[in-house]
Formats: sequence, structure tokens, C-alpha cells
Amino acid sequence: MTVVRWSRRLVLGAMGAAALALAGTPAAEAQGLEKTSIGVLALASSGPIFIAKSKGYFEKEGLDVDLKMFTSAQQVPVAVASGDVDFGVTGLTAGFYNLAAKGAVTMIAAQSRDEPGFQLSAYVATKAAHDAGLTKPADLKGKRIAITTVGSTFHYMVGLLGQKHGFTVKDVTMVAMQDVPKMVAAFKGGQVDAVIAPVTVARQLAAEGSGTILGWVGDETPWQLGALFTSPKTVAQRRPLAEKFVGAYLTALAEYHAAFNAKDASGAVVKGPGYDELLAIIAEATKQKPEVVAAGLPYVEPKGKLLVDDIVNQVKFWQSEGQVDKALDAKSVMDLTFVK
Repeated sequence: MTVVRWSRRLVLGAMGAAALALAGTPAAEAQGLEKTSIGVLALASSGPIFIAKSKGYFEKEGLDVDLKMFTSAQQVPVAVASGDVDFGVTGLTAGFYNLAAKGAVTMIAAQSRDEPGFQLSAYVATKAAHDAGLTKPADLKGKRIAITTVGSTFHYMVGLLGQKHGFTVKDVTMVAMQDVPKMVAAFKGGQVDAVIAPVTVARQLAAEGSGTILGWVGDETPWQLGALFTSPKTVAQRRPLAEKFVGAYLTALAEYHAAFNAKDASGAVVKGPGYDELLAIIAEATKQKPEVVAAGLPYVEPKGKLLVDDIVNQVKFWQSEGQVDKALDAKSVMDLTFVK
């Protein structure tokens, strides 16, 4: 009987070991991983984070990362400032810089940016305005433009366009509609002359004949749209954690870049290594069809380098708009020691 019991133990032990080996020993792997979290939006611009999570790059750095989804850009830095998440990645707004002025958040790497050849956001004129002579982005001076909110990325895009063509936001009427669906409703209802719209919305307006695309923000005024950030407290007290996080993020950035950033002479995307696999990861995370994601993939800088000059310009712009404390030093909102 002793021999039988011992043999059964050996068999069960062997079976258990085999099962763990086949399953990748998740329980064993989880031991020793440092827990952390990041706030993200369900957008393609968050793609490198989704890739790093799905492909195990965080785990390879010794991290167990919890992704927390938010619905607006401003919610993410607020969550970092309050300690609800350790990291955040999203578009840069006046609200972000106000939190940075209070020492609550700091950028540590780049996210997406508007870049020539990448159709991310479009200037779209209504049919009536276009027929009346609104035919190019520079013509937006003196017009009514729908945006989401004052202090948003759309607000800054209007300001950048003015800087290029010799006018200010005071020379246009920005109509704040709170969200993109309301912007579209105002556009179709004739309440505005134009809108700055995400690529999928812009193409839909053009396809149905209610609007004409005048140009793309990336071609007119390239800028640093988003960033990876954390709190100065995390940098000071948990720097090894931040370094590991950035390490995994940079691995995913390089993979994203290789798959999506190449263009041919006509401007069409050249599918790089892992294109279909990575597109499927982003589509699943954003709950969108792969073809919809593919239509609006933003440019990401493969080494995570911020456009420092544009960050400085953003701060100066928001200060001139009365949205950010004039005492804020633009260089203080960036920690450039994580990206070599």
C-alpha cells in the first residue's frame, strides 16, 4: 500500500508539473512581479501600451501592469495626480499643464504626434462654407470652428494654425461642443463653418457630401500630441519602477514603428513586420474593427523622444490664452532622463 500511495504521488506530481509547463506557469511567473498601473484611453494612440501588455514586455521587466481605461484625456493626468494610477498616456491639454504647474505630473516619454503624411486630424469645411470660398486651412481665419472644449487638443490645433498663417484664436470663433458627436451635429446643422475632426469622422463627412477636407493637421502643423507621464513622486521614490516601465514601453514603440510608420511614395502604409498581429491587438483593446483602427493609426516616435520645442510652445500658448499659470517653466514639465 505504501508503494501504491507513493507511486500515485509521483504520478500526480508529474502531471501537475507538466500542466504548469504547458500553461507557462502563470502562478510562478506572477510571483515577484511588481504591481503598477497606467491610465489609458481606448484609442489607437495607446497602441504601444496595449502591445507591451499583450506581448508580455512589462512582465519581462518584472512588472504586473493593470490597464485602467478612461473616457477623456483630462481624466488620465488627474488619476496620476491623485495616485489612482502610477502612469498615464494621453493627449496633452491645458489641464495637464495646470497639474504640471502644481508638481503633480511630469512627462517621461513621447506618445503619438501629428506628423506629415499621417492623416490623424483634418480641417473640414461645411458644403456651404466651402462653396462660399473656404477652400484651404489658412481661410479659417474669421470662421466659426467646432471644437470639444476650451483647453483641449483641438483648441491648440487652432492656435498652431494661426501661428503659421498670421492670426490668433481671437480671430476665429471657437464653438465648444463638449464632445465629437455634438461637434458633428453642429457641423451638419450649419451652426459652424468648419470642424477639426478625427480621421474617421472627417472621411465620413466627406463621403456623405456634407463636408470637404481642406487638409490635415500633421501636414500643416506637426506637433507633440501625447506623452507618457507619471508623478514626480514616482520618479523620486520609485525610479527603478519607472525605468522598467519605460523600457517595456520603448520595446513596444519600436515594434509599432516597424509595423505601422513606413509609407510608400503615394503615402500609403507599407505593412511592416507583425502588422496584422499588432493591428489585432490594438483592435481588441479599443473594441474597434481592424480596418477602422488601420485608418487612423498615428505616428509614434520609435525612441520615445519628445518634441521639446513644441512642448515649450504649448506651454507658452496656454499661458497666452490665460489657461496656465505664467510662472510655469516649460522645461520643468519634462523629465528627459528616461529616454536616451
